[in-house]
Amino acid sequence: MPSIHFLDVTNRDGVQTARTGLSKFGKTMINFYLGQLGVAQSEIGFPFLFHEVPYIRANVALAEAGAFGGLRLSGWCRAVTADVDAALSVVPAAGPGAPGLRHYNLSISTSDQMIAHKFRGRLDRAAIIAEMTAAVAVARAGGAETIGVNAEDGSRTDDGFLLEFALAARDAGASRVRYCDTIGGDSPERIRERFAKLAAATGLPIETHCHNDLGMAVGNSVSGALGDLDAGQDAWVNTCINGIGERAGNADLLSCLLAFRHGFGVAAHAEIGDPVDLSWARRFALWASYAFGQPLPQGQPGTGRNAFAHESGIHADGALKDRQNYELYDDETLGPFPHDWFTRAGRVVLTGEYGGLAGFRHVMDGLGITVADGEEDLTFRLVQLCASATGKPLTDDELRLIAGYPHQLALLYPGLLG
Repeated sequence: MPSIHFLDVTNRDGVQTARTGLSKFGKTMINFYLGQLGVAQSEIGFPFLFHEVPYIRANVALAEAGAFGGLRLSGWCRAVTADVDAALSVVPAAGPGAPGLRHYNLSISTSDQMIAHKFRGRLDRAAIIAEMTAAVAVARAGGAETIGVNAEDGSRTDDGFLLEFALAARDAGASRVRYCDTIGGDSPERIRERFAKLAAATGLPIETHCHNDLGMAVGNSVSGALGDLDAGQDAWVNTCINGIGERAGNADLLSCLLAFRHGFGVAAHAEIGDPVDLSWARRFALWASYAFGQPLPQGQPGTGRNAFAHESGIHADGALKDRQNYELYDDETLGPFPHDWFTRAGRVVLTGEYGGLAGFRHVMDGLGITVADGEEDLTFRLVQLCASATGKPLTDDELRLIAGYPHQLALLYPGLLG
C-alpha cells in the first residue's frame, strides 16, 4: 500500500528565512530532533559550500554513530555538474572510501517565467533538461543512492513541459521529482489533480514542496500527497519545523503530521510510512522557536500556547464534560513541555561559553548526564564552543547530545579541539 514519507527541509530552505539564522550546531540539533520524531529524511544543507563542509562531515559521522536514529541525510545542489562534483568530493571524516552523503536533491527552474526572467536567454527548455540529466548522471556515477530532481516553480510550469522534464529525470536515474510551488500560488484541488496525473505518467513519487504565500502550504501538501496515493505511488512531503521558510514560510512539519493522523477523509487511507513519535513534538517546536528567535504564534497547531485553551462558556462547559467535544486530538500525545535547567528561576549555576569546570560539572551532575571517562576536557570545551556559536544558554537536549557524541561533534570545529 502506498504511504506518506516526510523529507524535512528546515536545514536548507528553513535556514534561508530572512532576518533569522541558525548555527551549524543548531542545524545539527534539527537533525537530532527529526531523528527522534521519526522523520524519514533531512535535507541538511549545501554540501558544495565551503562553510558547510565541517558540518556535513560532523553530521555524517553522527548519523553513522546512531545519533539520529534512522534519519537519512541528503544534500541540495543546483542541477549543475560542478556543484554535484563538489558535493561528492566532500570526504567523510573517516577518510576516503567511508560512507558520505548518499542522498541528493538537484534543482533547476522549469517555468516560462523563470526561463524568460531568471535565466534571461541563457537556458531554454532543451538546455534545462540537458543540464538536469547531466547532473543526475554525475550524482549516479558518484554513488548516490537516491536522487530527487526539483522542478523549481513547477506550479507555474505547463503540464506538457513538466511531464517532459519529469520523464527525462526518471530516464536519467532520478528516484523522485519534486514539484515546487515556489511562490505559494497553488490550490488543493489543482495540485492533487496535477500530482495524480504526473505520478501516474512517470511511475515516480512526486514530492511536495509548498510555500505559504496564500496560507495554503499545509493544505496543498496534504492534497498533493493524496494525488500521489491516487496514482498508486508513495508520497514525499517537504516540511519545515514551525512552518519557517522564505517569505511566508513552508509547510509546517507538525501540522502536516497531525493532518495525516487526524484529518477527516485523510487519516483513514493515508498511512504514514515513517515511525513517527509525536511525543517529541513540543520539545522540538519550542526548541526551534528558541533557537531561531521566532516566538510560536499562540494558535500554532498542536504546540501554540492556545492550542488546547478554552474560555468561552459553551466551549469551556463542553471541554470540562468531555474534552473530545472541542479537541480533535489529545495534547498528551505531543509530549511534555520542556523545563530546561537554564530556565530555572532564582539562584542557579549555569554552564556555557565563559563557564568553568565547577559549573560544568554541577550542571551535568544535576541533569544526570554521564560524561565518559577521559572525555571531560573535550566535552567541556565543546560546551563552550557550542554556546559561543549559538549565543544562547544550551538546552538540556543540547548538553546531552554533546556528552553523548563529543568526538563526532568536534568535527564541527576543525583545528580547535585537536
